[in-house]
Amino acid sequence: MNRKSIAKTLGGLAVLTLLAGNASAQNRINVPNLMAERCSICHADELGRLPRIQAQRKTPEGWLMTVVRMQRSHELRLTDDERRALVKHLADTQGLAPAETAPARYVLERRLNTVESFPSQQFTEMCARCHSGARVVLQRRTATEWERLVHFHLGQFPTLEYQALGRDRDWFNIALKEIAPALAKDFAYGDDAWQKWKLVKPAPVEGQWVVSGHLPGKGDFNATLTATLKDAQDANAKDQYTLTLAGSYADGEKLSGQGSAVIYTGYEWRGKVTINGVAYRQVFAIEGDTLRGRQFVAEHDEIGADIVAARQGSGTSHVLAVQPAWLKTGAKTRLTIVGNDLAGEPELPAGIKVLKVLERTPGRIVVNAIADRQALGTHKVKVGGVEGGDLAVFDKLARVEVVPPYAVARVGGDGGSRPKVEARFEALGWATGPQGEYRVGVVPAKWSVAPFNEDARRDRDLEFAGSIDGKSGVFTTNNAGLNPKRHLSTNNAGNLTVVASVANGGKALNAQGQLIVTVQRWNDPPIP
Repeated sequence: MNRKSIAKTLGGLAVLTLLAGNASAQNRINVPNLMAERCSICHADELGRLPRIQAQRKTPEGWLMTVVRMQRSHELRLTDDERRALVKHLADTQGLAPAETAPARYVLERRLNTVESFPSQQFTEMCARCHSGARVVLQRRTATEWERLVHFHLGQFPTLEYQALGRDRDWFNIALKEIAPALAKDFAYGDDAWQKWKLVKPAPVEGQWVVSGHLPGKGDFNATLTATLKDAQDANAKDQYTLTLAGSYADGEKLSGQGSAVIYTGYEWRGKVTINGVAYRQVFAIEGDTLRGRQFVAEHDEIGADIVAARQGSGTSHVLAVQPAWLKTGAKTRLTIVGNDLAGEPELPAGIKVLKVLERTPGRIVVNAIADRQALGTHKVKVGGVEGGDLAVFDKLARVEVVPPYAVARVGGDGGSRPKVEARFEALGWATGPQGEYRVGVVPAKWSVAPFNEDARRDRDLEFAGSIDGKSGVFTTNNAGLNPKRHLSTNNAGNLTVVASVANGGKALNAQGQLIVTVQRWNDPPIP
């Protein structure tokens, strides 16, 4: 594998590199023997053990980054199938428990507009200034290994002491004497969560999963995702599945797809599926007979849907969602109740009347409903005594907000190697009632952009940075590269205010967010 190929592997999304390849070839690889042959050259101690490797725990993406760095920087020779088998083994035997990944799953799910916040200002300044803090949170190491990581940073990146938030302090001694001990305490190698998780029997994956999702810029959808074991005769293929997906969006557009998935660490679902001709990646966490996560476009991870699903025939019924998640008083609305093994009549709260049941399957119930003021507020929906989902009833909105409130888009294209990175905005409505203020959900809005400040107005950012679709809230940047029409021929960056205008009883409610349009991101590892 040449350096160009390795760089592409590290720069691309981890889901792609973890999944692609020959499953049967990977199953035939004896990973302990492979590690003894390839890893022991540098890492074995006098007893033949691999203490450096054995003293760390990471996610599949974290182990992928480590293995590829060994290939790129230290001439480790591995085939693609060997690398995938090695990552699978390490993630299964030295991974993270669900409780350990929960606080930082946003980075695995590529929610790149997340604004991180940590209790420790020192951690933020020392660790999260060059990469996400989540990259640290998604590791477990012994105290010795945390110390070695400090030495690695200074050896691999010697200029970091001269950069901002490095040259103003004794960076090395703070990192070694304060940060490393704190990390060893907060992210200890052998914590209770991992010890307990190793005793848990992995949940079944094969079968049909009822999926509820929401794609910003498009809307709600529901579908059936079928997972089939790739090779039931091969014990080593127990975590490898083929996928089929069939469903529809709320606007009636059908969706269908096929793909594959691998389960790591007993619960980490990593899938790839082509839906209506577009390649998507899936990063889910299995929680018993349900799963949650995000499904995003392979080449545009900013375009992604929040997913919740439950397995049919699991023995436990779930009401996953109500689509749409709100009713306006006096307006007849088509509601879709999504869940698994749904049986019995839908039970809506007092003040909401089911006018007609339009469709009924074990995965969804579609009704026409109408609500009055008695139902103002938020409610759970019941089907056959099983409660779930969120349904808000309102007569008028009190306010709206733009989500995300702060977003980053990137110029690209124009013959370059990096595509444009768009931004997708939605208007979130809030109402007031007997229970106080409550969340209504995503509501239709008209969208526009304006200069964020006087500098943006002077530099004509509105003219050059890009444009927003007035109906969907999708902002598309202009091309990358120098622009001779701009001052000093600079690029098409910009600082914009995003404005949502929502009709509300003959008046308009407005809300604002901020959008930074900036240059391409060249270093885009699996965990930023």
